[in-house]
Amino acid sequence: MKHRRDVMVRAATTGLGWLVALLLFFPILWTVLTSFKTEVEAIAFPPAFWPEGWTLENYFQVQERSEYFSHFLNSVIISLGSTILGMMVAIPAAWSMAFQPGRGTRHVLMWMLSTKMMPAVGALVPIFLIFKSVGLLDNLVGITLILLIGNLPIMVWMLYTYFREIPSDILEAARMDGATTLKELVYVLLPMSLPGVASTMLLNIILAWNESFWTLSLTAVKAAPLTAFIASYSSPQGLFWAKLSAASTLAILPILVVGWISQKQLVRGLTFGAVK
Repeated sequence: MKHRRDVMVRAATTGLGWLVALLLFFPILWTVLTSFKTEVEAIAFPPAFWPEGWTLENYFQVQERSEYFSHFLNSVIISLGSTILGMMVAIPAAWSMAFQPGRGTRHVLMWMLSTKMMPAVGALVPIFLIFKSVGLLDNLVGITLILLIGNLPIMVWMLYTYFREIPSDILEAARMDGATTLKELVYVLLPMSLPGVASTMLLNIILAWNESFWTLSLTAVKAAPLTAFIASYSSPQGLFWAKLSAASTLAILPILVVGWISQKQLVRGLTFGAVK
C-alpha cells in the first residue's frame, strides 16, 4: 500500500513538474511560431496556433537590417564584460567574507542584498545625470559598469555561499606550505569551487543578456544591445508582431543555446553544497 502511494505521489509530482515547465515554455514557443507567420496572421483574432503558411520573410527582413549584428556584438561585449569584471571583484570579496569575516560582515552582506530590493527606476535619474556629465551615455563602458554594479550583490552572495562550503583547514594547510593569498585563490579555492564559480558566471551572463531597463534607458544607437533592437520594432504606426517575434527569437536563441549546453553545470553549481 505504501509503495503504491509513493508511486502515485511520484507520478503526480512529475506531472506537475511537466505542467509548470510547459506553462513557462509556452510564451517562448508562441513567439517562435509567430515569427513564421505573416503580419496579417500575427494580428488575426482569434489567433491561430500554427502558421498557415510558414515563411522566413520576417527573418530575412531582420537580417537585412545591418544594425542587428552590431546589437548582437554589443550584447556579447556587455554580458561577457560585466561578468569578467564582476568576477574579478566578487571572488576576492566573497573570499574575504567567507574566510576572514569581521563583526560587520553579516551586515555588509545584508546591505548588498537589500540593494536589489529597490526598484531600478528609483536610481535612474541620478545615474542618468552622472553618466551624462562624464560622457558614459550610449557607451559600452557605461552600460557594462551599470550591469556589473547591479548584478554584483548576487555574484558575491552566490560565491560566498559556495566558499563557505570549502573547509578552512584546506586553506590553512596551503598557507602553512607557503602559499600566498593569490596562490591560495588560484590553485586551491577556485578549483574546489569550480561548479559554483561557473554557475555564477553563467547566471550573470543570462541576467546581463536579458537586461532591458538599463539598456533602454542609457543607450540609443552605439551601445544598444539586442534588447534595444527588439524595442525598435515598436513604432507610432503600431507593433509589427511577426517581425518583433523574429527579432526576439534571434535575440534569445544564443542564450537559450548556451543555457541548454551548460544546464548540467548550471544545476550542479546552483545545488553545490546543498547535500553534504
